[in-house]
Amino acid sequence: MDTARSARSWHLLTAVVAWVALLLQLVLVVRGSVVLDDAAPPGLSTRLIRYISYFTILTNLLVAVTTTTLALAQDRYPTWWKVLRLNAIVGITVTGLVHWFLLRPLLDLDGADWLADKLLHVVVPLLAFVGWAAFGPRGKAERRLLLASLAYPVGWLAYTLVRGAVTGWYPYPFLDVGLHGYAGALAACAGVAVLFVALTWGFIAADRRLPEGRR
Repeated sequence: MDTARSARSWHLLTAVVAWVALLLQLVLVVRGSVVLDDAAPPGLSTRLIRYISYFTILTNLLVAVTTTTLALAQDRYPTWWKVLRLNAIVGITVTGLVHWFLLRPLLDLDGADWLADKLLHVVVPLLAFVGWAAFGPRGKAERRLLLASLAYPVGWLAYTLVRGAVTGWYPYPFLDVGLHGYAGALAACAGVAVLFVALTWGFIAADRRLPEGRR
C-alpha cells in the first residue's frame, strides 16, 4: 500500500471513529445520561445545548470534518480549512491532556458511557495525533495562521464564561466560577490559553521540520 493510500485509510479510520463517538454521545445525551456530577439530567433542549457546549464535542467535530476531507483526498486546502485543521489537531491534543490529568479522576462510568468517554477523550486524540505525525499533510500549519487559530479557543472560553454567568452551568469543574470564583476561573482560562499558544506554535514548528517524505 503506497503512502497516499495509507494516509487516506488512516484519516478515514479517524473520521469514522470520531463520527461514531459523537453519535454515541448524542444518543446518550438524548437518553438522559448523567455527566460528571449532575444530580439529575435537565430537559432535552438543555441537554442538547450543553452537548454542543463541550469543548470535547466541538473539537471532535473539527477532527471528524477535517479528517473526512483528507480521506476524500482533496487537492486544494483554502486558508479557512488550514485554520480548522490546526484547531482540530491542537484542540484534540488539549482534550486528551486535560481529560487525562484533570477530568479522568472525577469520572466513574461504565457501559456505553465509558465507551463514549474513551472514544472522545483517548482514542480519537491518539488517532488524530498519530495521523498528523505520520501523514500530515505537511505545509498546512503556517505561522501566519497562529492568531486566526486562537479565535476558536478564545471564543469558546468567552461563550462558556458568559453562558455560565447566565445559567450557572459550566462544562468543566476547573472553569466553574461558583466553585473557584472569577479569579480562579480566569486563572484556569489563562492556563488553557498559554497551553493553546504553546501547542499551536509547537505544531507549526514541528510541521516545518518533519521529513519532506511525509508531505
